[in-house]
Amino acid sequence: MIRFPLPRPRQLKIVSVVAAGLLVASVATSPAGVAAPATATQGGTPAAPGLAVDEISSSPNLRQVANLPKQAPFDTTSALGTDMAFQGRYAFVGNYNGFVVYDIARPSAPTIVSQVLCPGSQNDISVYGDLLFLSTDSSRTDDSCASATQPATVKESWEGIKVFDISDKANPRYIKSVETACGSHTHTLVPGKDRRTVYLYVSSYSPRADFPDCQPPHDSISIVKVPVHKPTEAAVVATPNLFPDGGYEGIPGQTSATTGCHDITAYPAKDLAAGACMGDGILLDIRNREAPRVINRVRDTVNFAFWHSATFNNAGTKVVFTDELGGGGAATCNEIVGPNRGADAVYDITGRGDARTMVFRSYYKIPRTNADTENCVAHNGSLIPVIGKDVMVQAWYQGGVSVWDFTDSTRPKEIGFWERGPLSDTQLTTGGAWSTYYYNGHIYSSDIQKGLDVLKLNDWRTWTADLVRVPELNAQTQAGYLSW
Repeated sequence: MIRFPLPRPRQLKIVSVVAAGLLVASVATSPAGVAAPATATQGGTPAAPGLAVDEISSSPNLRQVANLPKQAPFDTTSALGTDMAFQGRYAFVGNYNGFVVYDIARPSAPTIVSQVLCPGSQNDISVYGDLLFLSTDSSRTDDSCASATQPATVKESWEGIKVFDISDKANPRYIKSVETACGSHTHTLVPGKDRRTVYLYVSSYSPRADFPDCQPPHDSISIVKVPVHKPTEAAVVATPNLFPDGGYEGIPGQTSATTGCHDITAYPAKDLAAGACMGDGILLDIRNREAPRVINRVRDTVNFAFWHSATFNNAGTKVVFTDELGGGGAATCNEIVGPNRGADAVYDITGRGDARTMVFRSYYKIPRTNADTENCVAHNGSLIPVIGKDVMVQAWYQGGVSVWDFTDSTRPKEIGFWERGPLSDTQLTTGGAWSTYYYNGHIYSSDIQKGLDVLKLNDWRTWTADLVRVPELNAQTQAGYLSW
């Protein structure tokens, strides 16, 4: 094993981010037993083929330390586990039925603090101080948590953002809703420069001529302004058009047309954001939080089908875009689909100011072949704060969890993985890791069907990440974690 000398204290400066939440009492829930890896292989090499249903395989540097299954009323197959956010000792996990608050003070024994029943896909989630925000992207009869589904063709239907007070983690309170024209598939939290205001960049897409509120063309995002100390005054303050030329037209059956954005990742300290917008990847200047400007746009008409999400490196000199080929429900890691489709694309950001451009360098896809019964594609991930390197952990649905290094933009490589075998060996069943993020020494993964997984990475190449602690994490709101 190669050993590095410990850095001198003056070499590191931890950069603080948003303040942590309050400490509250928890409701104990016993975690399920954790299965030992069925296969141990060297980091970055393929797992043994043909895993049995729920059989676990991993590289020796990445192990599961806990799994807490979904609990009623979130334990049905239709109650999909979705995105995550973190604050202090708590993890917040979205679900198509609402959201769950976990106490992760002991990562090997997480417990459920509270569950909030508030149906409305997909309940994309973020937190800021005592506030929690949920995205609703399925039209409802009204904005209450007791609402029912109702077609978007009905003018009175509601979609948008819900705001909760989470000062008491055991008893979150719903305090405000903000309707947006096309709902909120995802949202990105962007702190205002005075810290008295937070903005939500709301992404949505797929307008239709018979939707009274969401008419084509839909080339904009909705910006919700939230006064931190008066959150009930939250409101839409701008709907900037990011694609005045209409965006990419798409190729039917191959690539998506741009009709809005799927997800935006912001790097507020650098006044940058990257938008994954179905058929376009964009770089945004967000110095004026209420008037983001597109400064560069890229397309991939050969391999990318659906621009899904983005991640900057810590220096803000690279951006990784994901291609959600098949919408997350298809077996795109099987023997039929090639190595560049359903992959990540790594871009270098060159130039300065408005002259910055994104230059394609390489693709990355997990180096394992999954079964035809496993939905698998690049999905949500985050940086691992490794000093001097660009390393991220990423969810791949039933492709599992991948840790990969893109320090060399032209030659990304996997350095660790963890995955379960398929949910079924006879039919394609939707499941697997929706979001997988690194937070304060552990990797947390929201599994669509299996609940919360906690993993520990032990690798000489990433040990410096354990030096970094942050009080809050929203993966789509990147914060610089250290500097020399």
